[in-house]
Amino acid sequence: MRRNELSISPSVLASDFSRAAEALTCISDSGCNYVHLDVMDGQFVPDITFGPKFIKDLKKDSDLIFDTHLMIEKPERMIESFIDAGSDIITVHAEATNHLERCLSMIKKAGVSCGVAINPGTPVSLLEAVLDEVDLVLVMTVNPGWGGQKFIPSTLKKIQELDMRREEEGFSYQIEVDGGINRETVKLCYDRGVTLAVMGTAFFKEADKKSFVQEIINSL
Repeated sequence: MRRNELSISPSVLASDFSRAAEALTCISDSGCNYVHLDVMDGQFVPDITFGPKFIKDLKKDSDLIFDTHLMIEKPERMIESFIDAGSDIITVHAEATNHLERCLSMIKKAGVSCGVAINPGTPVSLLEAVLDEVDLVLVMTVNPGWGGQKFIPSTLKKIQELDMRREEEGFSYQIEVDGGINRETVKLCYDRGVTLAVMGTAFFKEADKKSFVQEIINSL
């Protein structure tokens, strides 16, 4: 059993957008410190969600850590807008830009934590040049673009590889997972080195979210 601390980052994508402020209150009341914000552009992924104004408006009355996940093509075009909106973490996809190091540098220079995400079919080796620069690596455990998908077990090998690299090279990045995370799969990920787990449907369907979160932490 691992001794790393696990944090849960509930995803607003699984909430009712018309009651987004209430969703943030529920997240805070559950004992979570993070909220995950999935930004989709209809190009990198088929769906469209929201932009920087939505995040900026929510940030006004929230002390949560805003964990912004940019599922957008050429994120370098929009990074400054999401920084200005109040994001505490900004994660970009390695597959979405030809200028990954530039994107990460833009985020870091603004004093915001920088993350890089990889899809289920993308090898960890693609991140070789930036693992010493990032604060977070997000392993997509489903194909990005839709909520409520089934967890892809083969992604566990990538989590293990990232954990091994972190240990051997002395890196300090968090390992985050997103997609199909529930009571069962969160433990599989945690045991392989995950420190931050995104939960959407599994979190918001629970009536007693605080007990749900505590149950997960106690089970690790």
